[in-house]
Amino acid sequence: MNPEWKSRYELAVDVARQAGDLAMQYFDTDFAVEWKKDNSPVTIADKRAEELIRAEVKKHFPNDGFLGEEFGDQDSTSGFRWIIDPIDGTRSFVRHIPIWATLLGLEYKDEQIGGVAYVPAMGLMYRALRGDGAYRNDKPIHVSNVDKLSDALLCYSSVGWFRKAGREETFLELAAKTQRQRGYGDFYGFVLVAQGSCEIMVEHGVNAWDVAATKVIVEEAGGRFTDWDDTPNIHRPDVIASNGKLHAETLQILNRVG
Repeated sequence: MNPEWKSRYELAVDVARQAGDLAMQYFDTDFAVEWKKDNSPVTIADKRAEELIRAEVKKHFPNDGFLGEEFGDQDSTSGFRWIIDPIDGTRSFVRHIPIWATLLGLEYKDEQIGGVAYVPAMGLMYRALRGDGAYRNDKPIHVSNVDKLSDALLCYSSVGWFRKAGREETFLELAAKTQRQRGYGDFYGFVLVAQGSCEIMVEHGVNAWDVAATKVIVEEAGGRFTDWDDTPNIHRPDVIASNGKLHAETLQILNRVG
């Protein structure tokens, strides 16, 4: 295993836990909620958690870069970049819903090589390093073998995002072809695909920090992650994760026009 990758991955697991536990201290308290220009919420927990991650990483790898939801981009001179979502699911966090996670994605020269999703309210750590497999805590996880849409469980975030994208009808067509549908948004639908609990997570309206970590987790669990043009891209608002067996059929339906 590449020692530079491994050392950063081990640190990512550690600092994600620290940051998530810090955010958890605010979860059941009364805290102020600010609203950003894109009408998304942010709290002191988001900011402090990202500050913690950046500070700890800089101690060990001062030449690495960052892309974070709260504090933006910082160039790398090492080729490595840490992609941070301190609280993925802030809308759940502010409503005291426990489905939120601290996400850390690792890149080397624009390739996603590692991902961590720590879920403090559930005591779960999802993690993966390229070539090493995917894990929930210390248990290896793998996508399901379901190969028919009629037997599949479909996850998504919000129908409103598909309406904004002009894909509401095609999304509803996809939903109608599946056995069950669940609105497990944000990181959660992706890790459910990785652990074989659902077959498809389809999303619109994401940023790189929302999916950099979960992309690696899904792929190392044996699944596929692409945008709606079937490109393994984290810089588009439209993404799909699947067990692989249903990927092409799902994309065909989502891209049907008229």
